[in-house]
Amino acid sequence: MAPQKRKAVTDDRPSKKTMASVTESDISKPAAKASKQDKSGGERKATSQSVLQQEERAFPRGGASVLTPIEHKQIKAQAERDVLFEQQTGQKAPGRDDADGELFGEEPTQEPVRKKRKTKQSNSTAAPQGTGSGIRIQGLSYKNLAVGSQVLGYVTAITARDIALALPNNLTGYVPITAVSDILNARIERLLAEDERRADDDEDVDLKRLFYVGQWLRATVRSVGSEQAGSKSKRHIELAIAPSQVNGGLDGDSVVVNSMLQAAVRSVEDHGVVMDLGLGDETVKGFVSKKDLGAGFKLGQLQEGQVMMCLVTGKSSNGKVLKLSPDAARFSTHGAEKETPVVSEAPTVEAFLPGTAVSILVTDSGAGGVVGKVMGMVDVTADVMHSGAATKGADMSKKYKIGSKIYGRIVWTLPNADDGRRVGVSLLDHMLCLPPPTSRLPEAASAKLRVQATQLEQHMPISAIIGDAKVVHLLSERGIFLELPTVAGQPAPAFAHISQVSDTRIDVLSSSSGLFKVDSVHKARIIAFNPIDNLYYVSLKQSVLDQAYLRLEDLKVGEVVKGTVERLILGGKTGITGVLVKLSATITGLVPETHFSDAQLQHPERKFREGFPVQARVLSVDLEKRHVRLTFKKSLIDREVEVWQDYNILKPGMEGTGTIVNLLPSGAAVQFFGNVRAWLPVAEMSEGYIERVEQHFRLGQTVNVRILSVNAETQEMKVSCKQSGLFDAEQQEAWEAVSGGQLVSGSVTVKGGESVTVELQNGLLGLIRHGHLADGAPTKADSALSRIRVGQNLTDLLVLGKRERSRQVLLSNKPSLVKAAKAGTLIRSFADVREGAVAQGFVRNVTPEGVYVDFTNGIVGLVPKSQVGTDKVGKPAFGLLKEQTVHTWVLNIDTARERFTLSMREQTDKPAVADRAQTAVHDVTKGQIVKVMIASIKATQLNVRLANGVQGRIDVSEVFDSWDDISNNKAPLQKFKPNEELEAKVLGLHDARNHRFLPISHRQGKAPVFELSAKRSRINDQSEQLLGLDSIVPNASYLAFVNNHGDNCVWVNLSPNVRGRIALMDLSDDAGMLQKVEKSFPIGCALQVTVKAIDLVSGRLDLTARNSTEQKALTLQDISPGMVLPGRVTKVTERAITVQLSDTLAGPVPLVEMSDNYEQLNVLQYRKNDIVRVCVLGIDTPNKKLFLSLRPSKVLSSSLPVKDPQIASVSQLKPGDLVRGFVKHVGDRGVIVSLSPQLDAFVRISDLSDQYVKDWKSLVEIDQLVKGRVTAVDSETKNVQLSLKASHVDEDYVPPISINDLAAGTIVTGKVRKVEDFGAFIDIDNTQPRLSGLCHRSEVAAKRVEDVRKLYSAGDVVKAKVLSVDLEARKISLGLKASYFADVDANDPGVAADDVEDEAASDVGGVGIDDVQLGNGPYGEEDEDVDPDNIADVDVHDGRTDGIDGMGFDEETVSKPTSGLKTLGFDWNGDAFGSATNGAMSDSEPETSVTKKRKRNKPEIKVDMTGDLDKYGPRSESDFERQLLGQPNYSGLWIQYMAFQLQLSEVQRARDIAERALRTINIRETDEKANIWIAWLNLEVEYGDEARVEEVFAQACQVQDSLEMHEKLASIYIDSGKHKRADNIFERIVAHKAFRASPEVWLNYATFLMDRSRDPVRARALLTRALQSIQMNEHRPLTAKFAGLEFRFLNGDPERGRTIFEGLLTEWPKWSSGWDMWVDLERSRLARVGPQDERAEAREKVRALYERMAAQKTKKRRARFVFKQWLEFEEKEGNGKGAERVKALAKEYVESQQAKGEEETEE
Repeated sequence: MAPQKRKAVTDDRPSKKTMASVTESDISKPAAKASKQDKSGGERKATSQSVLQQEERAFPRGGASVLTPIEHKQIKAQAERDVLFEQQTGQKAPGRDDADGELFGEEPTQEPVRKKRKTKQSNSTAAPQGTGSGIRIQGLSYKNLAVGSQVLGYVTAITARDIALALPNNLTGYVPITAVSDILNARIERLLAEDERRADDDEDVDLKRLFYVGQWLRATVRSVGSEQAGSKSKRHIELAIAPSQVNGGLDGDSVVVNSMLQAAVRSVEDHGVVMDLGLGDETVKGFVSKKDLGAGFKLGQLQEGQVMMCLVTGKSSNGKVLKLSPDAARFSTHGAEKETPVVSEAPTVEAFLPGTAVSILVTDSGAGGVVGKVMGMVDVTADVMHSGAATKGADMSKKYKIGSKIYGRIVWTLPNADDGRRVGVSLLDHMLCLPPPTSRLPEAASAKLRVQATQLEQHMPISAIIGDAKVVHLLSERGIFLELPTVAGQPAPAFAHISQVSDTRIDVLSSSSGLFKVDSVHKARIIAFNPIDNLYYVSLKQSVLDQAYLRLEDLKVGEVVKGTVERLILGGKTGITGVLVKLSATITGLVPETHFSDAQLQHPERKFREGFPVQARVLSVDLEKRHVRLTFKKSLIDREVEVWQDYNILKPGMEGTGTIVNLLPSGAAVQFFGNVRAWLPVAEMSEGYIERVEQHFRLGQTVNVRILSVNAETQEMKVSCKQSGLFDAEQQEAWEAVSGGQLVSGSVTVKGGESVTVELQNGLLGLIRHGHLADGAPTKADSALSRIRVGQNLTDLLVLGKRERSRQVLLSNKPSLVKAAKAGTLIRSFADVREGAVAQGFVRNVTPEGVYVDFTNGIVGLVPKSQVGTDKVGKPAFGLLKEQTVHTWVLNIDTARERFTLSMREQTDKPAVADRAQTAVHDVTKGQIVKVMIASIKATQLNVRLANGVQGRIDVSEVFDSWDDISNNKAPLQKFKPNEELEAKVLGLHDARNHRFLPISHRQGKAPVFELSAKRSRINDQSEQLLGLDSIVPNASYLAFVNNHGDNCVWVNLSPNVRGRIALMDLSDDAGMLQKVEKSFPIGCALQVTVKAIDLVSGRLDLTARNSTEQKALTLQDISPGMVLPGRVTKVTERAITVQLSDTLAGPVPLVEMSDNYEQLNVLQYRKNDIVRVCVLGIDTPNKKLFLSLRPSKVLSSSLPVKDPQIASVSQLKPGDLVRGFVKHVGDRGVIVSLSPQLDAFVRISDLSDQYVKDWKSLVEIDQLVKGRVTAVDSETKNVQLSLKASHVDEDYVPPISINDLAAGTIVTGKVRKVEDFGAFIDIDNTQPRLSGLCHRSEVAAKRVEDVRKLYSAGDVVKAKVLSVDLEARKISLGLKASYFADVDANDPGVAADDVEDEAASDVGGVGIDDVQLGNGPYGEEDEDVDPDNIADVDVHDGRTDGIDGMGFDEETVSKPTSGLKTLGFDWNGDAFGSATNGAMSDSEPETSVTKKRKRNKPEIKVDMTGDLDKYGPRSESDFERQLLGQPNYSGLWIQYMAFQLQLSEVQRARDIAERALRTINIRETDEKANIWIAWLNLEVEYGDEARVEEVFAQACQVQDSLEMHEKLASIYIDSGKHKRADNIFERIVAHKAFRASPEVWLNYATFLMDRSRDPVRARALLTRALQSIQMNEHRPLTAKFAGLEFRFLNGDPERGRTIFEGLLTEWPKWSSGWDMWVDLERSRLARVGPQDERAEAREKVRALYERMAAQKTKKRRARFVFKQWLEFEEKEGNGKGAERVKALAKEYVESQQAKGEEETEE
């Protein structure tokens, strides 16, 4: 840069606003100072000016003051303090600068001096002036820290959500996770957008992996505010470290080498890291090579979005790549001069950012700090903290001489009001080095760097009290600097702010007098350490010294502490959910409700009052959440409780005390100290049986437990409340003497529902289970239990065994077992078992294989299924119950394994076995040839019997030697017969459980199953070696037998221990056989197979059943077009199926090649693994593609009919052809239709329809079958165009009518579009563009019509006659009079002759009746043609009714028919079920009669009134019967029929109709039947008795949904006012096991109790029952709905509902549905509140809820919804001020989101 020209110093006088700073000597020696001034003649030396001074002083003009109003106030306040000081001390107040120094955190300045002439003699005692340069030395403080300021920070703590940064001058800021980097934010959004959380934890964002404590970072201030922390407000500084925000918006050219940049990892490469710099030019990137990472980072551990501060080490030639290094060891300025990373020049001042080391030209120095310039134009200052001025004996004027150059590091920049910046630097050694943590130092680090890094880490503990802290320096208005003694001997610097010096207020400190003069020694307590200042911050206040705890880290878990009750937290059942206890000025702990006391308190507010002193024990301390949990329980405070806070120190058998925090039916969760929890199973809660846990334990109960098991890794522990079971010597001797089979006596101590506890005479506890109270059925045991009383003595109790764990003796009172024990026949040990003996026992367990019978001392025998009694076979569980007494016989004994088999069938002498070679199992040896008898024949084996009941099997693979020996391939073993004798050789044993072959040495039981062989070659050749997998030879042929069918293969056996698989395609080339694999190749089927591949490692054997000519795998070269091949379907989609031809060959079959008739196409007929025949259409060898077809004409016969021919090429098409295809794609320009696998056609948008359709994409959809006409064919480009217009495709197409086609007299149809009082506008059908005509009211009917809207409405379908057409004006006049259509209807062959006569009569004054016919539906389709005004006088003669002899509609309005009988709120009309009738009308109803008005001189005409059914509905039994013939399944009509009978008081007749309806309605019409049942129940409730209701209700529940019928009956009772019966129905519903799992059942019952029964107590009690019955995921919604009942009904308590919602949302604060539900309930309550004061209170509650919802951290869409709802509320219920406030908050939220760099997306 070019040097700037310096301005001449024209004025040496300081301005009025500039004041000199006070030096240390001025403060300490005011008297000496005054004397020296006297000696110099009362003149003072003028302020020395630097030769580098460049700024001109501002000179005030016009006599106005340059001081601001706030400065005036500061001066006034200071003057008052000075006067007060002089009055109290008698001394003159020391001089000071202007009052704004403290306000803006400025350093003390020198006293204002009077101007005097320059003399050669100078005052040597005066300190150098800190403002001689005109620059005010200013330190960083909370007051001058503004948004946009940039600071250098040091990471001191990392949590899951934010990072704590230490800032200069003992400030601390926090970086939320969303302000780390833009890349990390995008990564977080991706994770949140995933539907399912990935199992890989590496995907989660963990700040502790991205940063480390001791890391240096640059940050920008996002917000500065205060947070309410208890009774005090805590200052909070929010920072951002994203490169886009902290790099000052620099471009690539502004970045210079040796400057510091913040960068975020964009991607990790093999040779380095690509970094995102966030510069204005996005093309400029950063790169960190692998060698420049340093010891602080590992390349493999870096993650996207990780931020680090880097040194710029170089730039590429084009400046687009910056070379960076995050190695903190390279940041130091103490290296060689050429390698020193210091910036001396830069193209812009914006390049000087915090963290950058700069070369400074000193312009001024003094006790207040150092002032200098960078590049001669940027002013920088170093305050007293960072200049070293506070060091004892420091002479700043000598250390930093004016004009000298020094190195400094920028630590902060503050924005100025004039768009400039104030820059602060640090001259401290450790800031010039920026040392990393010692763990991240490189091995070659310098000694000085190691020292600096060690000093920052080896600091004294916080909260420590130092007894001899020595004052070394003093700032009169700021504080004192001290030296703290250390173990190493070198004193550590410390600072005590003036507010921390004494508990009494001190305004000014004196360095020469007073308590805190220099060299005085004091007692101090460390309250903080700032690594940037390298300074301890201490407090000398006695109140701080006396505090037991300064911070949470000082608290120890398990420690007993004292405090005072700060406040109570309201809510819950007792009204209080917790107590906040103040332990110190800064620490508050929470005592939850469960820890108030050992006993449950009904009124805790009486015991815990605010300010009340309490004693508590610390349960847990959560440093991350800053939570402390305490307990008031005396059992945990007064006793010496062992603190269990670490799983690693816990061992089984240890005993401790815990608190129950959760109760479940299966047990309880017990909380100890810290995060240690344990599970207490219900079986370990008590020695006796516990049926319901909540009856014996409660939440918050303190229990003494013993550890059963603990797993420190998974942090799981199981405990028990039972006694440890330790016996004394006498009890131990008695315990050892007890054994099974003994008879003892005892006294009953506990009687439960399932057991009886007995205290034996020897002092042991015995247990008699329910099933052992008596022999026989369970009712006998119930009877015996009812006769037993506590204290009763029981004799002759049989000892069954002992429970070692619980030290209980199991007893039995069964007479049969007691009798056997007395007779000595009871089995007590295995030695007592005798073959053939009778054994008395009881059932232990029943399995499908047999029954396990228990005796004593754990001796158990098995009764196989074959030996169960014949009367019990076939019954569930063989008709036996556990612990039921059984009589058995010992069948056989396995002495080696101590097992024995029993039989429940009485045993006689065993029948002799046929004469065989062997007589015992142990005599059978491998290789022996034996005679066997076939017992049974299976598909894959022969089950045979050897001598003495020994069993064996011959696998089908060991029967035949060759293929020629098999006579029936599908059933090879069919030639053998049962009881046939064979000669076989013993090969080994068969493991029936695992279906595998075993050597004969693996005998596992008394009755093994031998593996035999019947092959003649094996018998003759003396060979016992089975074929093994290792002996299989590739490409060799073997004989195999099908063993099982898989999804895509068939499993076969080559030998008893070799199994292989044959793929379906390798079974045969006959596709017909492959399509029915199980039928063509049944289990046991014999095959000749060839080995394809063998894998000995995995034990896989692949075979093929094709012959040698077929075994070659198909390839593309082997296939030619036209070939028909079998294939296997491997994939089925909606638009294609994939067919596999071989292991390496597969191809798709599109829709157009699946059928010859596209209309019959059904893709779902194909399933995976189906075998199909396909025809090869073509082969694309370069792309390795196949084109296949499933058309029957291709794969079966070419003579089959083809409706949709195959289009192989474009040459087959010519313009005008009609073709069909499937829609392949719908694009913005048109539609693509697939005609063949290789040919597509294009349909333009204009060719889709004859009519203009705005949303043309709705006309077609993917895979839709369409028919089109070819409009253009381009053979060269193979482009085909189609038209789907109906005019081009449909041969019967009728072109739309235009206005030119209409002529007077034309009959048209249309639909009424709009009706006015003067006429109706009618849209004419089949017109293009749409034509509309007007029918004037004079043309609507023959009679005058005043208002057409009474006759027609929009949407009515009408027939009209064109009266006139005005082509120029494009107007059409229409007529609707019936006379216009007389000729048309007369010529209609469908009109009856009577109708023609009636029309003729109308011409002579009669009445014209339009052609009214019943349509296909119940009410006809031509109702619009009936004109009531044309009906004059009609006599109706239907054979039954003669009462109506005339109807006049022209002058009087027809009375509406009644809506039918309504009973109990039930709609007997049937309208509730969708009826289109106007209501059931009976000819007995007087309401249907109308006033007769006969017109004179007009003949009476007898008219068939059948058509009136459509208009008035049925009015007689014949009418109903007539309509039921056409609508037998319509419940609405049946219900009207029932109502008709009830109007005639025919109740029994109505019941008969209901029964008839249920028999008539089709069984599939369940809803219609349900309607009939509901109607019948309504009838019985109103007209029947309770017995009839129960009878009908029971029938309905059998055939309909039972729950629905229960709910309907309850509703009927409620509507009828029979609330007690409704209550009984609801009780039956919730008592039903299948019903009570539904949350809606409980909610309906609670609603009924709250609203109709007015019993809120019972309604609230239902919630507890409901939560025990429904699923866990339904608990939260149901609880919220129960809370909503408190708001909805007058009997509810809204405050209780709010308490429930508070609890729910405290546990789930992000449950948006819960918040919305709560605020909606509050708003609905607001609408019901009457008085203004109550409305105001309710309004404030709603507003407070919206406040809380808006304050939450939510997504943008959620926030927009909340603010929108809030604004609507304020506009409706609030005032303009509230609405403006909502808008301001919304705007603030949007701005905060924009500040984060997030873009709002509009929906």
